[in-house]
Amino acid sequence: MKSIGWKIPAAWVTLCVVWSSTWLAIKIGLRDLPPISFAAIRFVIAAAILVVVSIGRVRLLPLRRADYALLAFTGVLMFGVNYMTVFWGELHVSSGLAAVLQATIPIFGMLFAHWLLPEEPLKLQRVIGAFVALGGVMLICARLLSFNGLLSFWGAIGIALGGGAAAFSNVLMKKRAITLAPAMLAAWQMIFGFIPLLVLGYFIDGSPTRFHWTSTALFCLLYLAVIGSSLTFLLLYWLLPKMTVTNLQTISLITPPGAVMLGWAWGGEKFPLWSLFGGALVLVGVWLIFRPTKRRDLMEAVAAVPDRG
Repeated sequence: MKSIGWKIPAAWVTLCVVWSSTWLAIKIGLRDLPPISFAAIRFVIAAAILVVVSIGRVRLLPLRRADYALLAFTGVLMFGVNYMTVFWGELHVSSGLAAVLQATIPIFGMLFAHWLLPEEPLKLQRVIGAFVALGGVMLICARLLSFNGLLSFWGAIGIALGGGAAAFSNVLMKKRAITLAPAMLAAWQMIFGFIPLLVLGYFIDGSPTRFHWTSTALFCLLYLAVIGSSLTFLLLYWLLPKMTVTNLQTISLITPPGAVMLGWAWGGEKFPLWSLFGGALVLVGVWLIFRPTKRRDLMEAVAAVPDRG
């Protein structure tokens, strides 16, 4: 235990830092790359890495045909719909606000869980948290419409709704557990998610050979695929049995403020008082949802941790 004692906080800090930085990496990469194809190529690389890492270590294929259907549906929701809205939304919304808006995933998650998981009924504390967080989202979206125009408003709405798709995917995966290693669960979902993105991106963005492949764009793409997807996913599942759910969930409360600070320090983003206040409301609401009322299953941590960018 002593030999891995330092590795646990190191892995936790790594997840906080990397998931805070991915939002800015997306924003910078979008200066040169179109959003749909950018997201698709990211997950082509990430899925390939997860498969290579898994070969010879775990089973690569699901056991049942029904598992493929579930992985396909949830993969399209998580990596198709969700990330398409995130990448497109960040064309019009700052990286920090995008991270805050995606922190609403637990709100959708608790509603879907109440509907699909009998063991997770709605509780007053979580309902209050949801209303507080939604108030923050409404403030952010209303102000974006007033000060930044219609595209910023729809960009924010899209990011939040993408979070809803990710939450529904998480709850379905929890309801219909698949006997497959976590790395391959993610890899299959990425594969089913990036296929429609590649097709849509080709028709909307054109051939990737004609993209503006600068060194900065390549760095952002590889950083998001290798560090922001493959490495962090493997770290998350390594931490699951070693940390309490409450401590692991704090990553979701640290990531949005971290993204705001990085966007301000390195991305030149400015955050008016109303956006900071709206973001604070979102985080307070999410904290109320996360605040434990009883012992929970470890896998709930994965469903509760918002999408990381």
